[in-house]
Amino acid sequence: MAIALLLGWPTVAPAAAAAAAVESVRVADDRIVIRFDAPIADAASLVAAGTRQILVQVRGALPGEGGRAAGPVRRISQSRRDDGARIAFDLAAPTVVGDAGFSEGGRALELKLQPASEATFAAAAEAGWSSYFPLSFGGRPRYKVAQAVPPSARAGPLPRVEGEPGRPLVVIDAGHGGVDPGAINAVTGLREKDVTLKIAYAIRDALVASGRVRVALTREDDRYLVLRERFGIARRLHADLFISIHCDSVGQGDATGASVYTLSEVASDKEAARLALRENKADIIDGVDLGGAGADVRSILIDLTQRETMNQSAGFARLLGREAKPLIPVKPVFHRMASLMVLKAPDMPSVLFETGYISNPEDARFLDSDAGRERIAEGVTRAAQVYFARRMAAE
Repeated sequence: MAIALLLGWPTVAPAAAAAAAVESVRVADDRIVIRFDAPIADAASLVAAGTRQILVQVRGALPGEGGRAAGPVRRISQSRRDDGARIAFDLAAPTVVGDAGFSEGGRALELKLQPASEATFAAAAEAGWSSYFPLSFGGRPRYKVAQAVPPSARAGPLPRVEGEPGRPLVVIDAGHGGVDPGAINAVTGLREKDVTLKIAYAIRDALVASGRVRVALTREDDRYLVLRERFGIARRLHADLFISIHCDSVGQGDATGASVYTLSEVASDKEAARLALRENKADIIDGVDLGGAGADVRSILIDLTQRETMNQSAGFARLLGREAKPLIPVKPVFHRMASLMVLKAPDMPSVLFETGYISNPEDARFLDSDAGRERIAEGVTRAAQVYFARRMAAE
């Protein structure tokens, strides 16, 4: 399988200066070509296994009229969704997006389609949104990776845990890795996967040195992990806190500063329902044995657990903002919410920490420096110490 690998729908990419409109949508052979009446800033695609569709979301654009279906696409529909145009391609057979890119100065988006097995189709759906940008700094193309994805290891060996026994456990997840480089600085070639691993090491060292917590890393080298493996490792370790480290990026502009994401309410409801459907009666959620509970009770217990987890996640996010602000550049609105797969563990407080913009020269230098990583680690360590102190006082 070949898919564009990114964590999810772009979180902060700029909207176009004026709304463009979808001019035409056409499927010919193995390609989808979408044309606009003006350049657009970004788009994203998603394989939706449940509805057997490929969805394309174009931020800030206005939808047009249907489109011409052919080949693996049996129907095309357009609608206004999430502050932009959403184009839905109903599939006649399992199909994934093998590659995608812009042409005509951002006025056309082309997606190459590939037939897929049911397993590959499901894996592509699990990967989430893949994002595309027409331009980056200096007018050079922003990176786009299409690479064969290795199969994920099922219940592989757990990583080592460092720190004093009996202390709360923090799992640090260095985003991207292996075949997935993450965002790439268009000038220097600095890769997000390398930066996040260095930052994860710095945070681990600072947390262990504090003596207050135990720490494990989801990856200690340049390897690829699917999103569910990342928080799955933390759940198997019974982590008390999960922090996924990333770097932000935009195709154009000079955006700067760190931010933190926690799970949105809508994503919570959907994942709680999914978990209730999937888990069997022997499963234990947050220490509560669901074995004797009926389906309705299990669903309620999971929902309550996840909502409490979301409250705890938000509490840590606020602390991280407070402690990081004096140490590193941060956005005016630091805490945000999004439907990110890596945050969907129902019984483990989780945040995604965007440590800065790898596309911004100043941010990139800061993120790739020892001094910058030490400041990031100090902010996380201070926040973790206060977070767990409050948790212990409340017990």
